[in-house]
Formats: sequence, C-alpha cells, structure tokens
Amino acid sequence: MGIKGLTKLLVDNAPTAMKEQKLESYFGRRIAVDASMSIYQFLVVVGRKGTQMLINEAGEVTSHLQGMLYRTIRLLEAGIKPVYVFDGPPPDLKKQELAKRFSKRAAGSEELAVAIASRNKEDIEKFSKRTVKVTQQHNEDCKRLLRLIGVPVVEAPSEAEAQFAALCKAGKVYAVASEDMDSLTFGAPIFLRHLMDPSSRKVPVMEFEIPKILEEMNLDMDQFIDLCILSGDYCIGGLTALKLIHQHGSIENILENINKYQIPDNWPYSEARLLFKEPIVSMEEKPEINTPNEE
Repeated sequence: MGIKGLTKLLVDNAPTAMKEQKLESYFGRRIAVDASMSIYQFLVVVGRKGTQMLINEAGEVTSHLQGMLYRTIRLLEAGIKPVYVFDGPPPDLKKQELAKRFSKRAAGSEELAVAIASRNKEDIEKFSKRTVKVTQQHNEDCKRLLRLIGVPVVEAPSEAEAQFAALCKAGKVYAVASEDMDSLTFGAPIFLRHLMDPSSRKVPVMEFEIPKILEEMNLDMDQFIDLCILSGDYCIGGLTALKLIHQHGSIENILENINKYQIPDNWPYSEARLLFKEPIVSMEEKPEINTPNEE
C-alpha cells in the first residue's frame, strides 16, 4: 500500500514508541526478516555500477546471493536467529499497485535507454535502479542458499508482511524486520527498520512497538488501520488523517460527515481494512536454525 509519511507521524505523535538500538541488542532473539525487500536492496546495491551487476562466470546475476550470505552471516555473528519470510501470490487488492510498479519500471527502462544513448553516467546510475525487479528465480536462489546454511525459510501463502506479523503476534518470533511500514498495519507488536542495512552505513536499528504507538496516539488497532488506509490509499496527509480519526472514529464516519474530500466511488477501503485485519497466513511450527548442509 505504501503509507505516506507514517514514520514522521510516529516521530511527532508517538516518540516514546520508537527507540534506537544496536544490532547486538537482539542477541539470542529470533527475528522474522522480509526476504523480498532484502533481495531487492541487494540487487540495487551489491556490486552494481550503472547497468553492470555482479555476475558469475556463466553471466548469471549473483548480487542477491552475495548480499544474502554476507548479511545473514552478520546477523548470526551478532547472535540473532533470522527467519526469512518470502512472499506468496499477492492478494487481488494489490494487483493495481503491482501494475503501477510495472509502469514505473517500464518508464524507467525508457529513461535509461535515453541516458545510455547520451552517456549521462548520473542518469544511468539513477534510472538503472528503477528497473530492478525481484524475480521468482532470485527468490528460489536465496531459499536454496539459506536452507544450505541451516537458516529457516517461511513461504507465506500471500503477503510476507502479514505472515511475519502473525508469527510475531503468536510469539514465534520476537520481532519483524523490514523497510515496509505496512508491517505495523498488520499488527506486528515489534517492528524493526535498518536491521539489514550494511554495517558501513552505521545506522542504528529503529525499533517500533505497536502497543505504545496505539497508547500514545490514543487509537485502537481498528482506528490505526483506518489511519494508515487514509494516509496510504487516499493519500491524505498523516496529521490530517489522525485528526479526522480522532474526531470521527472511523472512515465510514468521516465519509458521512466530511464533504471536503472527493472520494472515488470505487475506493475499496473496506476491502483494504479486511486485508489487514484478516490476512491470509499460515501458522507453522516454531522455526529453528538447522545444521548447515556441509555437502
């Protein structure tokens, strides 16, 4: 969905629900990691220079494998027990968003072609990153690597954010790690950003606690979900959305009392709410770190 300005809204309105942590603070903790988001970051950053990517002798891209291996080793050395959660088929409601992403990549490819023709190195660097897409092969490569080194893999029946939020709520993992703030809307009790950032960036892990967020913002979980839908799908500013929720309590009441905003007739806010409240997830047994496959 993409929630507009949620981080700033939380900084301003729920500051004690967020805290900076060192990687080592999670020693001994089992953390669910957003695999697809991590793979995307590796493809964008690892070994990339313009349109050139890290490849093996056969010409196959290996940026995702190198990034996944080194970053996982870093987590294990810090005493963290990662559990990588991979996306399954997207829900129907998300297909429109995926179509938008496809259009952006297509536009990026056109702009990249122009940049290459004009030999503009800065634009080549910028637009080449916009064409990156995580493929099924990238996912399968990383699953195989993780299983070989004994790190658990969870394949979500639908969205990874929903799956690892469910694992966290059930106490099967301590926290979830992603750069996608949707994880909070799915109700993950403890959410981490920057866990998978390279050590060279020297950025602290940012920890969010949903119970404290709700308490400080004076919202229940249903209202927080409505707030995020307003800030994401409809793109009302976060502060305005918060004020409207405080005044009216729900999207339905806002629509009944406010004529200022032109809401599309087919705005599927109720479907979006249901997606967050009753997502498609599976609850497997507690993931364990397995013995690496030495062969």
